[in-house]
Amino acid sequence: MLLLEKISSENARAYAYRVILHNIIQLEFEPGQLVSENELSSALNLSRTPVREALIELSKTGLIDIISQKGSYVSKIDYNIIEESRFMRTILEVAIIKLACEGISDEYLIKLKSNIAEQKLCLENNLKQRLFKLDNQFHKLIFEATGKQWTYNVLTTPMVHFDRLRMLLLKSIKTNRTVEDHENILYAIERKDKELAELLIKQHLGRDVITKDELINSYPTYFV
Repeated sequence: MLLLEKISSENARAYAYRVILHNIIQLEFEPGQLVSENELSSALNLSRTPVREALIELSKTGLIDIISQKGSYVSKIDYNIIEESRFMRTILEVAIIKLACEGISDEYLIKLKSNIAEQKLCLENNLKQRLFKLDNQFHKLIFEATGKQWTYNVLTTPMVHFDRLRMLLLKSIKTNRTVEDHENILYAIERKDKELAELLIKQHLGRDVITKDELINSYPTYFV
């Protein structure tokens, strides 16, 4: 279990929610795994009440299955939910990438290039969790650069299901195309080439479709 530092402004339930969610997305809590309120409470140094409340909140997002008289389990990965998440994200990101091609500030171009440079270092040093975080930051920066931060925040809630699959891809596949994809997307933005940018973002977000059968065969107990 990965522990996170508590933010001074968050209450016990919010802290428990953030830590449990982080471990689910990072696959530290595997799909189908039983999660114990007592063990979580002890590890987080919290009472059982905020932990239980956090699990209930996570059950509303479909990431935790609470079974009466049995306990709480991390939900298995459902490709139907993945596809809906991808559908939503693709529509929004295509629109955002086209806005970015109309022009973004030099400040954000520098931030995006710095992000990619750090991604390369992570790839070279096999820092997969950091690479995953930088991947999210890259997309977030594009939303911010086009003045659509609120839209990005709305998108993050349904995307947690997609994020688990992305982490599984990152851990499973030896050849990672994430950094190369991001370089190409930024190239299209700088050229203000909307058609190329749309093609690249669709390709980027659809990579896991190609490896779906491979993932299910490798991790049959992870999927519905």
